[in-house]
Amino acid sequence: MIPEAHLYLHHQNTAQLPATTEPFTPPRTPARLRVQLGWTLVHVGLRLATPGRPAPALSS
Repeated sequence: MIPEAHLYLHHQNTAQLPATTEPFTPPRTPARLRVQLGWTLVHVGLRLATPGRPAPALSS
């Protein structure tokens, strides 16, 4: 297809869209809480999965 014709079709389709559309805004609170909870669980899991360090020996 000729590039100008392709661009013309896009302009025609855009002109047919309603002019009063609201921009999409994703919900913030549940997604943000889910992400924070997920990272907290990752940190807890990493602490449980890694072996603990041996205590340093005390020299007297």
